[in-house]
Amino acid sequence: RKTFWKKGGYWTALKSFSLAQSISTGNSKSFFV
Repeated sequence: RKTFWKKGGYWTALKSFSLAQSISTGNSKSFFV
């Protein structure tokens, strides 16, 4: 499962962080970029 965390888990956490940041800033476009 370590390989899953390095590949899938990392991007999942990154997207979740980007989504939360875009919501706080009120700019949803930053999430897709």
